[in-house]
Amino acid sequence: MSPAVRRALVVVATGPIAGSILAAPSAFAAGKAVPKSTVTELDAAEQKIADNLNTRSQDARLGSTLSGVVIDAKSDKVVWGHDATTALMPASNTKLATSTAALTVLGPDHRFTTKVVYGDGTLTLVGGGDRTLSTEDLDALAKTAVAGLRNAGLSSVKVRVDDSLFPEPTLAGGWNTGYYPTEVAPVRALVVDGHAVTDTSLDAGQAFAKLLADGGVTVTGEVTRGVAGYADVPVAQHRSEKLSAIVKHMLKVSDNNIAETLLRMTALGAGRPATFEDGTAVVREVLGHTYGVSLDNFGMYDGSGLSRSTRIPARTLADILDLTTDPRYRRTLKYIADGLPVAGEAGATLGPEWGRFDTPDSQCAVGKVKAKTGTLTGAIALSGMTKAQDGRWKIFSFVENGSPAAPGDIKDALDGLAATVNGCWA
Repeated sequence: MSPAVRRALVVVATGPIAGSILAAPSAFAAGKAVPKSTVTELDAAEQKIADNLNTRSQDARLGSTLSGVVIDAKSDKVVWGHDATTALMPASNTKLATSTAALTVLGPDHRFTTKVVYGDGTLTLVGGGDRTLSTEDLDALAKTAVAGLRNAGLSSVKVRVDDSLFPEPTLAGGWNTGYYPTEVAPVRALVVDGHAVTDTSLDAGQAFAKLLADGGVTVTGEVTRGVAGYADVPVAQHRSEKLSAIVKHMLKVSDNNIAETLLRMTALGAGRPATFEDGTAVVREVLGHTYGVSLDNFGMYDGSGLSRSTRIPARTLADILDLTTDPRYRRTLKYIADGLPVAGEAGATLGPEWGRFDTPDSQCAVGKVKAKTGTLTGAIALSGMTKAQDGRWKIFSFVENGSPAAPGDIKDALDGLAATVNGCWA
């Protein structure tokens, strides 16, 4: 490649390259948190919560296997507990652990970079783990690349995709192939518009090639997969929104694909391979070492909670949420609390379209409870926070497994427990 062509192609190649690994922020090496308070005495309002939960947790809709706990956010005292350390299938409540590790290791301001490079007659679209890349973003990359090619006097190219940031997709422990591609797509480092397809990378490359053709560049041959050359010239790049915004969106809609991508990027950020095993190992290190969360009876096999092998007690889930209210960690973890769906919030998983908080017992909690939902066959969970009648924030987690009741009825019962914590269902 001549120096003139190289100079002409470098149009907007600035900033960090895709796949660059950030050094972990100081919080990741902070050591264990200060032990929690041992205060146990309940005030009158808390005692009422406990008494009501003792009764309402026996609801037949909840079956016989329930792990639950309520914690006062300020004092960390346990207001109520029922088999709180029993390990159950938490479904999408697993995303709380994934989010905590991602924000801690990568930092809330981290952005994921998708780039385009040129070498030997080929434009390569390089995936950087941005699960939010849109057609609009891809179009901007294509337009910049077309401008660069024209400046260099080039009118035709081959196109390939480089998704080597992640290894070849595999199934997580507790997954089956029936999840693909609707519940979750095979986890790759490149995707456009969150398409639910088996090969998201080639799909994105084909969309990119079409946009190049629309811009007047001839694309020769089929889109292929390969690794960008070391000497390839940077042509264009796109940086995602901040991780803080991505986490909030992921929690609001419970996006499995974003969660799995974040697990891999977290592993890379900690200097480990981008695998399920290494990602979940980093999550355990962050929770246990950095924040002092108990990992007794904790087993995690993916980032989304689709794994039927994952087991997390309600107490651990509550302790994770409790971190978001701690002034020491709020700057990093507040985005988890901000991302929790609010009861009655349209477009989120506690919205009216999901039939949540719409019974006589729970309607009073609309707008007053925010919580992460979780649903798998045989497992339903709800973990969140609410300001109780004493004016203090309470953290709660309820995880149910194996009830024979209809899923909608189980969710109604859990919504009622959350309304009980709030105190509006007295």
